Amino acid sequence: MNAIEQLLARAEHLITRLETLLPTQATAPDWQAVAWRWVKHGAQGQLQAVQQPHSIALENIRFIDRQKNEVVRNTRQFLQGLPANHVLLTGARGTGKSSLVKALLHAFAAEGLRLIEVEKQDLTDLPQIAQLIRQRPEKFIIFCDDLTFEANDVGYKALKVILDGSIEHASDNLLVYATSNRKNLMPEFMADNQPIIDQGEVRLSDTIDEKTSLAERFGLWLSFYSFDQDEYLAIAEHWLSSFGLPMDETARHAALQFYHTRGARSGRVAYQFAKDYAGKLQLKP
Repeated sequence: MNAIEQLLARAEHLITRLETLLPTQATAPDWQAVAWRWVKHGAQGQLQAVQQPHSIALENIRFIDRQKNEVVRNTRQFLQGLPANHVLLTGARGTGKSSLVKALLHAFAAEGLRLIEVEKQDLTDLPQIAQLIRQRPEKFIIFCDDLTFEANDVGYKALKVILDGSIEHASDNLLVYATSNRKNLMPEFMADNQPIIDQGEVRLSDTIDEKTSLAERFGLWLSFYSFDQDEYLAIAEHWLSSFGLPMDETARHAALQFYHTRGARSGRVAYQFAKDYAGKLQLKP
């Protein structure tokens, strides 16, 4: 290979590498779908349709009736064009926070409700998503699951803009529903409760207020709590019955053993038990 051929080969290789770094042309969203994920390809983001959304009925979510009623009411207001709030669901793991949001889509998709799942690291793209859906006739819930922030997360400020609005009027067809296992979405440190220290911030209380203010920007804030043993067993019985099995004494004993190995009583653990138990009984030798 002579010098010119080598130069051409290197140039072609360089062009190929540059093409991978350049933003690709975003395809138009599939508006026939009812749910999407916001996905990134390099610096370019787009709405990717979810072909088979997770389907769960509201009646299958047990022992959180107060929280469920509040979220359903707020969602109905939203769908009817009435004032409605952004929603924050916080509390114990596996108690139905995420399932409740997914069940709303199952219940209200026919009335125009749509769901867009956005990962925490992509929250900086919320203004772009809002512009994409601003002229759509449907009502969109931006779903942020397991939401927490570190002190330097840039998505924190982007979410604040969507919740509070900026100089541009907030879109009437968009609400944020977020879940978190933590009451305060920003981390708090022991130093936050200490007196002013050398070279520390003069107005320390302002920093603490800033850390706790994000959760307060959600107009509807609901807490979820761990289930007691009877509630756990009732949920396990419900899911066993969906697999065609009774909650007899053997199943009850197995359900108790199952949650002891997991160290938690929750709807998620009860569902996992029911699948495990039903699967073992129906497994062919």
